[in-house]
Amino acid sequence: MGKVIVLDHPLIKHKLTFIRDKNTGSKEFRELVKEVSMLMAYEVTRDLPLEEIEVETPITTTKAQIISGKKLGLVPILRAGLGMVDGMLNLLPAAKVGHVGLYRDPETLKPVEYYCKLPYDIEERELIVLDPMLATGGSATAAIDFLKKKGSNSIKLVCLIAAPEGIDAVQKAHPDVDIYVASIDEKLNEDAYIVPGLGDAGDRLFGTK
Repeated sequence: MGKVIVLDHPLIKHKLTFIRDKNTGSKEFRELVKEVSMLMAYEVTRDLPLEEIEVETPITTTKAQIISGKKLGLVPILRAGLGMVDGMLNLLPAAKVGHVGLYRDPETLKPVEYYCKLPYDIEERELIVLDPMLATGGSATAAIDFLKKKGSNSIKLVCLIAAPEGIDAVQKAHPDVDIYVASIDEKLNEDAYIVPGLGDAGDRLFGTK
């Protein structure tokens, strides 16, 4: 079973408080999501493999380490996942960015893919799927399904906040995927919103209703 890792660093907790606050406007909300995403990137990449090289310092020659192994890919789930991309790219500037767009069919209530544009070499990359909210888990599960069908075999899911129901759904569908969150909230309400949550992340990022 994939791990669930809660990134509860004091800086993340502090910034997440203001992300939750209903009085935080779109500009500040975007900046905070970017900052928290950058802080989360630090932990999400903690297990990247290293290789040893030789480097010449101003004083002498020494052995040092650089990142090796799989290349990285960031895959935001449209549209709210876009808010997390820039923060991640601040620390991972060489990562390629793909996009997966989903909507929920009003009759079946199942996610339907309407857009998918990915790096050509995703089977060679460790993919980091980005979505601020893990509520029912439907969109994340569907996005990971699409990525696996396209050939990816190394995927992590990164969310700001998650409901237990969403975590359970992703783990049942994709037990090989590790989930990174800044907070596991209490539950979903009858409208499938996370409680206490932060409202609709897409609307708050982009100033829509």
